[in-house]
Amino acid sequence: MTSTTGHTITVEPVPVHVRAVHDGRVLAESRRPLALRETGCPVRYYLPPEDVRLDLLTPSDTRTHCPFKGDASYWSAPGAADLVWSYPQPLEQVASIKDHLCFYATEVVSD
Repeated sequence: MTSTTGHTITVEPVPVHVRAVHDGRVLAESRRPLALRETGCPVRYYLPPEDVRLDLLTPSDTRTHCPFKGDASYWSAPGAADLVWSYPQPLEQVASIKDHLCFYATEVVSD
């Protein structure tokens, strides 16, 4: 856990099954996501790259900076720019999300 002036981030493995679907196509599915909980934000699931259909995504030129996580890189799907992001070199306090990918929309699947 990291905390800076009231801003807290925790990252932990969670035993849930998550899926990311766009236009009826499954782009990712994982039973081993990391849950990132950040003050003021919804829970985000970071998925191992092996669980993401990278062949269906195109790297984007978009880059953003988060003072709590570092610099993010993005990927797009047809008709959905910057749908996915990751932190190739995250800050030390969230090092476990390195190279994991996060989608704006994921669903928790009941098994």
